[in-house]
Amino acid sequence: METWGTVLIAVVVLVLILLALAVRVVQQYEKGVQFRLGKLHGVREPGLRLIIPVVDVLKKVSLRTVTMPIQSQGIITRDNVSIDVAGVAYFHVNDAVKSVIAIENVATAINQIAQTTLRNVVGQHTLDQTLSETDAINANIREILDRTTTEWGVLVTLVELKDITLPETMKRAMARQAEAEREKRAKIIAAEGEAAAAAALGQASDTMMAHPLALQLRNLQSLVEIGVDKNTTVVFPAPLMSTIGDLGAFLQREAKAADYDGSRAW
Repeated sequence: METWGTVLIAVVVLVLILLALAVRVVQQYEKGVQFRLGKLHGVREPGLRLIIPVVDVLKKVSLRTVTMPIQSQGIITRDNVSIDVAGVAYFHVNDAVKSVIAIENVATAINQIAQTTLRNVVGQHTLDQTLSETDAINANIREILDRTTTEWGVLVTLVELKDITLPETMKRAMARQAEAEREKRAKIIAAEGEAAAAAALGQASDTMMAHPLALQLRNLQSLVEIGVDKNTTVVFPAPLMSTIGDLGAFLQREAKAADYDGSRAW
């Protein structure tokens, strides 16, 4: 009886072990690739799945999007400037069978090809293009990666350059260039202001030439503005001085005429 009991216990234990080896759970975000005696047997959908122990092997493949950082790469641009560029790539498996059969390690392969592609693409652009045309560079890198990874059952959805490090000498040169550009714009704006002011003054002078009294009124207004601050200095504009001189000459002529008339009366 003890022998039968031992055998029964051994059988139960063996059944439990076989059941544990036969039961597989495929998560909702996974697909299972089943091999039977080394040959592809099919794709198993999410849920509780049974396989034949020892005979079958079930490889689980995650279909979720993977965020993969691209390590900083030392790159020489087309205009011979050394920069360090880092990026990030987003990809996911869209063919579970290819991702298991065609490539040994998907993440490692994409990481290596992404670094190589980043160096090649950025190296074909100048520094100014790298800084200003990042969207086009990102799209170019993603397109190249997508063509390569399609054979592996992987889809690259997005590539972004996230960090561009410039040499200190280049930063100082760009800062000087920006300062020179701002000074240039400031001088242009000042020159345009001077031109506008000169044009306005020309129009004002034409108006005053047509109306001499306007010039006299402007001179008087200038004297009023000078006297606001209790200034002891008295300024007589040149046109006003000439007017006073003309008035004095007129009075002298009138006085001489009066004397001449008086002498004739005698």
